[in-house]
Amino acid sequence: MAPAVTPATSGTIREYLESKGVKLEAQKPQGLKALDITLPVPARWTQVPDPNVPDAFAVIADRQGSSIYSSNAQVVVYKLVGNFDPREAISHGYVDSQRLLAWQPTNASMADFGGFPSSIVEGTYRDGDMTLNTSRRHVIATSGPDKYLVSLAVTTDRAVAVADAPATDAIVNGFRVTVPGAHTPAPAQTPAASPAGLPGQTPAAPPVGQTPATPPIAQPPVTAPVGQTPLTPPIAQAPTVAPLTQTSAMAPARLPVQAPVPSRQPTPNLLALVPGLPPLPNFSFLQH
Repeated sequence: MAPAVTPATSGTIREYLESKGVKLEAQKPQGLKALDITLPVPARWTQVPDPNVPDAFAVIADRQGSSIYSSNAQVVVYKLVGNFDPREAISHGYVDSQRLLAWQPTNASMADFGGFPSSIVEGTYRDGDMTLNTSRRHVIATSGPDKYLVSLAVTTDRAVAVADAPATDAIVNGFRVTVPGAHTPAPAQTPAASPAGLPGQTPAAPPVGQTPATPPIAQPPVTAPVGQTPLTPPIAQAPTVAPLTQTSAMAPARLPVQAPVPSRQPTPNLLALVPGLPPLPNFSFLQH
């Protein structure tokens, strides 16, 4: 279990890294092989190929929404060259949001994300005459000897936040940062981590596993000599029926565990380009 991270009260992640002499090298999807980054693209959302976002890795937006502010999700990725403590760095993850105009936080966490140090904060802030809802996550991912800062910001006009919630929640909850090859065992760990199957298997394990066939055979001989011989057929039938009933009970218990695995596979990747879209409002939360 990773130690709890105490949030820093000053200095953004960039400012912390620069104070340690760490160089931030912006990455592009075409050249990044060290990480797999999954950004779900909801219906009606499209990728913006030339956004007005410094060092943008990927930007998607809903350009058909009812607000003059396009709901959008922005990903920025930096390779971090230099020595630093990832957990100390991530402790500065809230500060950039705290500097937004009229910032009002609604939720925050510094729990690990996919095994990597991470921070996520949600809240509202003012941009001109508009109040915007935003969710911002930072992840410091390690791939081989290298470390990367991956940042996701999902922002929408508060006036349409409820209507856009299914789309924005899908992005926030479906976002993934993994190391190539390491994401394959990750889904297997999720079902294994759920202890729901264990209580069901505890009573059912003796009959379901192939061991139960032997105990029932051993038990009738013991009962037959002690009790009456005519009782042997019912005893033999009871073990036969019990495994069948318990086996059928275990089958549906495993289905919910398997369900999450295929549900993640259809998650769209972020390779489809849609040209000709105008730039989004400037987003520079990592620049200052």
